[in-house]
Amino acid sequence: MTAFLYALGGYLAGSIPFAVIVSRILALPDPRTYGSKNIGATNVLRSGHRIAALATLVGDAGKGWLAVLVARVLGASDELLAIVGVAAFIGHVFPVWLRFRGGKGVATAAGVLIAFDWRVGLAVVVAWLAVAALSRYSSLGAIVAALFAPAATWFFLGVGPVFAAVVAMSVILIFRHKANIVKLARGEESRIGGAA
Repeated sequence: MTAFLYALGGYLAGSIPFAVIVSRILALPDPRTYGSKNIGATNVLRSGHRIAALATLVGDAGKGWLAVLVARVLGASDELLAIVGVAAFIGHVFPVWLRFRGGKGVATAAGVLIAFDWRVGLAVVVAWLAVAALSRYSSLGAIVAALFAPAATWFFLGVGPVFAAVVAMSVILIFRHKANIVKLARGEESRIGGAA
């Protein structure tokens, strides 16, 4: 029962659709109606509103970070922290409020990683930003970061519940980018700030 309650709390926190909320507050189009139709910061940036994109990024990362942080403050074990982290990530990818049609989970996963261990989070975020900045492909940065995350977790934390959680999130994140992988291979993927 305890694990279920932690998972439920993590899921509900992760399912908060900041892209939609921020867009409504700023009277912007619903991100599900333009670009990639994804509820993530990269797609919100396509609206031309950088503040909205930044707010979405911070909100999505923050909910993952806060979910794990609250669990830690409550004295959760590593197993429960892992459950909360994955649940928050799943909440963003499959949010109940949006009929389970969510984002790809990149920012939320980053927030979870930072909460797990700041060294892991920092290493993965730096990898993500570096690849995205050099290539101008947000999706490529996310994919490389997802591939790198398990290695960074193993290096800093070893094998355990948190490592298993990171592997699970990485697999799901890469799967969510399958269409982007095809576009990258064909040279059709849109660059950061460009049209989808």
